[in-house]
Amino acid sequence: MRIYDITIPLSEELPVYPGDFPVVIAPWTSIADGDSANIARITICSHSGTHIDSPRHFVEGGLTVDQIPMERLIGKAKVVEIAGVAEIGQRELERLPVRGVERLLLKTANAGLWKDRSFKDSFVALAQDGADYLVEIGVKMVGIDYLSIERSDGDGGVHRVLLEHDVLIVEGLNLVDVPPGDYELICLPLKVKNGDGAPVRAILRGGADHPGQEFDPHSTKWPLS
Repeated sequence: MRIYDITIPLSEELPVYPGDFPVVIAPWTSIADGDSANIARITICSHSGTHIDSPRHFVEGGLTVDQIPMERLIGKAKVVEIAGVAEIGQRELERLPVRGVERLLLKTANAGLWKDRSFKDSFVALAQDGADYLVEIGVKMVGIDYLSIERSDGDGGVHRVLLEHDVLIVEGLNLVDVPPGDYELICLPLKVKNGDGAPVRAILRGGADHPGQEFDPHSTKWPLS
């Protein structure tokens, strides 16, 4: 069974969204300096790297990261590839087999942007009418392959329409090697109490070329080949 790690490694070279705190990973103790163990101090923003936005991010009183039910984070997902557009709107989404999909991952031209340590505001994003459409057809989670689902000059409207309708957002995915198709998604955030967001470890398993047993979250059985 093929497994795709779609998580961007946390590092100090990672670009961050303008205004967010940069990732800092610094030695706290070091064997080389005579300490008994290597321990690092890690300082991050709640929206660093591959991360989830809970409704609390834009909705006061909304669901927090630690309140997200596990069944929302594990299950069937579809990866769709959209090329040649700066924004993904209803027109683009209507042409894709996304109706009936609960977890939708958007693969775009953003993959090349991760090569640069500086934030790039030219990333492909979801348009307002695209967000409205996803709510209309019942999507419960949407992911994209850069640091925001919404344009950097947006007013928060895309985030609000999704999060106000309890649609989870996963940003900063690495989908470069993932063919479009149907998968099993496992997307587990750090369990941050009252969190508005948190880094996640996200993986996909399966795909059209690698059919196999569906992942059962209630079992320890996890076929790897």
